[in-house]
Amino acid sequence: MYIIITILIIGIIVATTLIGIFNRFAKLRNMVKDAWSNIDVALKRRHDLIPNLVNTVKGYAAHEQETLHDVVAARNAAMAAPKGDINTQIKAEGELQQTLGKLFALSEAYPDLKANTNFLDLQQKLSEIEENLERSRRYYNSTVRENNTYGESFPGAVFAGMFRYQHFDFFEAEAADKENIDVDFKK
Repeated sequence: MYIIITILIIGIIVATTLIGIFNRFAKLRNMVKDAWSNIDVALKRRHDLIPNLVNTVKGYAAHEQETLHDVVAARNAAMAAPKGDINTQIKAEGELQQTLGKLFALSEAYPDLKANTNFLDLQQKLSEIEENLERSRRYYNSTVRENNTYGESFPGAVFAGMFRYQHFDFFEAEAADKENIDVDFKK
């Protein structure tokens, strides 16, 4: 009789522990996806703003077609990144961020563009979006850190495969984003 009660108690403890571990994996995965959805909203706003920005710059810097083409291509690649694949989207957005930096560097060489109210308004809106993205990235990275730590440490690591643990990449600046942008206007 005592053996049956002991087995029952151990079974309940094991089942409760496994349910807790499974629920924690589900909670962390959903937190990461929620954090990414906040970033995704800001990215869509940025994607919608870029064509207006490119068209404004195009009028002042017509011979800078390569830079304008790169921005449009990076935007299109970022928009085409598979929505379910966060890690691929992060890479594409990093490349877009880098080309946007080159676009804004162009404004330094064109005083009329730099003084254009439409350009300044678009630049301000993009700046606000980037600030929102920065806050969202920090939150996203904290949820990714919590998710990855749990999935790679005990007891999560033991049950990671069984409970469909998903590793997420951090949303970090690309190495090229950390370097100064060199724009040659002597072409």
